[in-house]
Amino acid sequence: MGARAFLTLLRAWPEAPSGPLSGDAEALVRAAARHGLAGFTEHALAQAGWRLPEASRDTLRREARSSAARAIRVHALLLRSLEALGAEGVVPVLLKGYGLARRLYPEPFHRATTDVDLLVAPAQVAAAARALEGLGLVPVAEPPGHGGEHAHHRAFHGPAGLVELHFRALASGGQALEAEPLLAHAREFELEGHRVRYLRVEEELVYLALHASNHLLQRLTWLMDLKLLLRANPGLSWRRVVEVAQGTAFPHLAWYALEATHRLLGLAVPEEVLSALAPRRWQQGLAGRFFSEERLLSARLAAHKAEWLLAKLLLAPRVRPLARYVLWRLGETLPWKRPSPH
Repeated sequence: MGARAFLTLLRAWPEAPSGPLSGDAEALVRAAARHGLAGFTEHALAQAGWRLPEASRDTLRREARSSAARAIRVHALLLRSLEALGAEGVVPVLLKGYGLARRLYPEPFHRATTDVDLLVAPAQVAAAARALEGLGLVPVAEPPGHGGEHAHHRAFHGPAGLVELHFRALASGGQALEAEPLLAHAREFELEGHRVRYLRVEEELVYLALHASNHLLQRLTWLMDLKLLLRANPGLSWRRVVEVAQGTAFPHLAWYALEATHRLLGLAVPEEVLSALAPRRWQQGLAGRFFSEERLLSARLAAHKAEWLLAKLLLAPRVRPLARYVLWRLGETLPWKRPSPH
C-alpha cells in the first residue's frame, strides 16, 4: 500500500494527491529510493502536505541526500567533459541525466543519475575520445558478448566517474537507433557556460520511451521523465512522434513505455498514437502482465533474470534480429572464443 502511495504522488504531480497518506510509509520510501526519485519524493511530499513518521522521514532524507551527492559528482564530470569536448570542437547531445533533470524537475538533483551520457556523430568519436582521455578517463574494455557490430557507445571510467560516449543512440536485440537522424534536428543551447545540444522534443520523447522499454521499464524515473517532458512541451506534435517512432526498427518499444506511462501516471497520449504504435494483441496482453503496477513498483524483472530474458524475447518487435543477436552473443561468450590464458 505504501508503494502505491509513491505512485499516487507521481500520478498527481504537479497537483497534490487527494486524501491523506495511507499505508506503509517505509514501503513508500523504499520505492522512492529504488526508482531513483528519493529527492523528488521528499519535495512532492512537502508540496502535498503529507507527513511521514519521523523514522521514515529520516530515511527518505538520507536517501535523498545520498542520491543528490552522487548526482553532484556526475554533474562535475559532465561540465569537465563538455569543456574538454568543446576544446576539440565537439558539441554533444546530452542524453538523459543532468541535462534532462535540469529542464524538467523542480531541482536537477531530485532525479538520480549515475553517469554522463553524450551523443556525437560517428565521425566525432575519435576527437571526443581523445578529449575524455585527456581528463584521465580510461577506455573500458567490452566484456565478451558485447561491443563489435552491436556496440552503441564507448565507455570511459576514472576516479571522477563514468562517461558513455554514444555514436548510436541505442542498441536493442541486434538492431540500433542510429545517431544521424536524431542529430539532424538537435538544437544548440547553453548549459552553465558550455555549448550543448538537446534532441528535438519529439525525438527526445521517442528516445526516452525506447530507452525505458529496452530496460523493461524497471525504473519509474524513466516514465516520470516522459510525463514531465510532455508537460513542459504541450505543443509537441504527436504526428511527428508517430513518424519518428515508426522510422525506427522498434516502434513497439515506444508503445510499451507510452502506454505504461499513460496507464500508471496519467500521461495524456492520444488513442490514435497508441493505436499507430501498438504491437500485436498478444504482446499487448503480455505487456500488461509484465508491466503491471505491482511488478513495476517492485522492479520484479530486474531481480529475476529468467523472467527478464523471457520478457525480452516475448516483447521483441522482431524475432529474427533478436535470434541472430542471441546466437552472436553465445558465440562470443563460449569458452573456445576466449583467448588462451597462456
